[in-house]
Amino acid sequence: MQKGLIHIYTGEGKGKTTAAIGLAVRAAGQGSKVLFVQFFKVDNALSGEKEIFKNIPQIELLRSNVRHPIFTKEKTDRELVKKSIADTFEAVKKRIDKGNMNLLVLDEINSVIAGGWLDMNEMIDFLQNRPEGLEVVLTGRDAAVELVKMADYVTEMLKIKHPFDNGIKARKGIEY
Repeated sequence: MQKGLIHIYTGEGKGKTTAAIGLAVRAAGQGSKVLFVQFFKVDNALSGEKEIFKNIPQIELLRSNVRHPIFTKEKTDRELVKKSIADTFEAVKKRIDKGNMNLLVLDEINSVIAGGWLDMNEMIDFLQNRPEGLEVVLTGRDAAVELVKMADYVTEMLKIKHPFDNGIKARKGIEY
């Protein structure tokens, strides 16, 4: 069994989730089983990856089913967000314990940790005790130094220019 490595895609630029989706599709194309977990995404939200993953039996999609407080502002039920993230992370651990996954993508987990929604030590413990062959991808802004030190791959997406800065909203098929 090949040792699984840790990847981090972080930074202010576009492409973190896109890179993780590409890796998931590549792994599935080679017969690997993939668990793709999206934090701060709700089940009924449109997204191209959700639709395409339905057609790839090797990829299982799991969403935390809460939005990031940056989008919900004063309407945020902080306890609900924290519980949803904790429940999702517990579901991940149970799914991984079954031992048949080759790649785990934790999309927006860096933002989860940076926001204090999940304890850093819990994440470190999970990474240190994961199955030997499990490859793990951590995406999101503000990757913690502790996780960067543990990682085998670290890529920072640097924003030079983005349409959002000129008032252009997220576009179907491009940003979601």
